[in-house]
Amino acid sequence: MDKLIECIDALKSPIVVGLDPTLEMIPESLQEEMFEKFGKTPAAVAEMFLAFNREIIDSVSDIVPAVKPQIAMYEKYGLDGVAAYIKTAEYASSKGLFVIGDIKRGDISSTAEAYAAHLSGTTIGGEYFDLWHEDAITVNPYLGSDGIAPFVTAATEADKSIFVLVKTSNPSSSELQDLTVNQDENGNYADSKTEPSPCIHHGATLYRAVATLVDKWGADQIGRYGYSRVGAVVGATHRDVGAELRKALPHTFFLVPGYGAQGATAEDLLGFFDKDGRGCIVNSSRGIIAAWRKKDGLSVGEAARAAAIMMRDELAHVIGRT
Repeated sequence: MDKLIECIDALKSPIVVGLDPTLEMIPESLQEEMFEKFGKTPAAVAEMFLAFNREIIDSVSDIVPAVKPQIAMYEKYGLDGVAAYIKTAEYASSKGLFVIGDIKRGDISSTAEAYAAHLSGTTIGGEYFDLWHEDAITVNPYLGSDGIAPFVTAATEADKSIFVLVKTSNPSSSELQDLTVNQDENGNYADSKTEPSPCIHHGATLYRAVATLVDKWGADQIGRYGYSRVGAVVGATHRDVGAELRKALPHTFFLVPGYGAQGATAEDLLGFFDKDGRGCIVNSSRGIIAAWRKKDGLSVGEAARAAAIMMRDELAHVIGRT
C-alpha cells in the first residue's frame, strides 16, 4: 500500500482507471481492423481490447497512478481474453502504473492458495514466474478468515496488497451487507440462544462486522504511511457509510467504486479521505474509457485523458477541504 500511496502523492491524483472494456465500447474502425485480421473470433476481440487498453494507458499514465482491469470482461472470451488481461496488466506495469486485479476471488485452503498465486506468483522446477503482473487484487470475504488468510500470506510474502469487499456500490448490496448481526463491542459474536449483546455502531451491520475483521486481518501489516496492506472496497454511492468507515478504520486504505456512471460525485467522497487527503483511491471505468463516445472529434486516448484530468481536478477540490 505504501507503493500505491507514493504513486498517488507523486501525481496528486487518487484515481484508478477501470479497464473494463466491452465489444460495444470499441470504435468501429478498430473492430473492423481486428475482424479483418482474425475473423469474428475471440482472438479478434482480445486484440481489440489490448489495443484499446494500450491507447488509454499511454494517454493517462502521467496523470493517474493506477489501473484496475476487471477480469470477467476478459474471461468472457476464453483463453484469448485472459491473455489480453495479462498483457494489459504487464503493459500497465511497464508504464509505472499500480495494477489492481479486480478478480474478487474467495475460497479456502489449497484453492485459496492457488488463487493467491495472482500475488505470490508460481514456481515451476525452481523457476519463478509472476504471471499476472498485479500489485493488488480484490477478494471476497464471505468464507471468513479461512478464506482471507492465504491471500494475506501471499500479499505479505510478495509485498503486495489486497482489497476486501466491505460495502459495495451496487443498490442491492443492502440485502446482505446491511443485515444486523449480533456482535459485541469487541467484535465477538454472541450465541443465538443467549440474550443479544451490546452492538457496536448502527447495530453492527454485516458490513461493519466485515470491517472489524478487515482491521484485524491487517493489524500487523501497517506500512510507513499508517495504512495496512489489507484494504477495503467501499462504494462511493454510500456517502455516510464511507465517512463512518473512515473513522472506524484509520489504518485501512479504501478502493472506491461507484463514481460517475453509478451516480456518486466528488462531493460524496469528502468523508472517505483522511485529514491529510489520503486514505482512498477512486475508480472510474466507463466515465474514462468510454468518454470518446461523448466527445466528438477526440480519439479514445484523448477523450480518456480529458476525462481523467476533469476527475482529478474535481477530487482535488474535495481533498483540499479535508
